[in-house]
Amino acid sequence: MDSIFVEPARSNVIWNDIEKLLKALGTEISQGRGSRVRLYLNGVKAVFHRPHPKKETDKGALKSMRRFLIEAGVK
Repeated sequence: MDSIFVEPARSNVIWNDIEKLLKALGTEISQGRGSRVRLYLNGVKAVFHRPHPKKETDKGALKSMRRFLIEAGVK
């Protein structure tokens, strides 16, 4: 989880590692259309796009994930 919250935001965080963390936190994850992924945790909903063709999440998506986790009361 530290890799999500470190400043400045990193650009080498692997999306699969983020998904593993989300599952461990009890996040409901459902597949949307294309690369969309719907997340639901502690009453908070979000939609993200799995990165492709790269495996790494970009800085903008990482910052959005940070906001999602904070809103969901994780940190």
